Amino acid sequence: QVQLVESGGGLVQPGGSLTLSCAGSGSIFSLNTMGWYRQAPGKQRELVATITSGGYTTYADFVKGRFTISRDNAKNWLYLQMNSLKPEDTAVYYCFANHRLGTSWGQGTLVTVSS
Repeated sequence: QVQLVESGGGLVQPGGSLTLSCAGSGSIFSLNTMGWYRQAPGKQRELVATITSGGYTTYADFVKGRFTISRDNAKNWLYLQMNSLKPEDTAVYYCFANHRLGTSWGQGTLVTVSS
């Protein structure tokens, strides 16, 4: 079993910044690709960003240049630095991790961008 717990969500004004964290624990031998999805109210879950164990990153077009994904392999932590936030970034953000036992998901953390 691999457990993931997100933190760092909250209310932020448009143009502001937040950093999400995702802590991995449990039967972790090695985490492969990790990343973030988000789901806005009434919408489907969408992929935001991914990062491989070697540090290769991918981003959805709607966050390129504003969000930065990173990870600490020694601690099994994942981060998402979010800058220049927009109201349309409002969503529940979920981290995930692929590993030899399958894919694990966090419980989600709510990000609300509003004035």
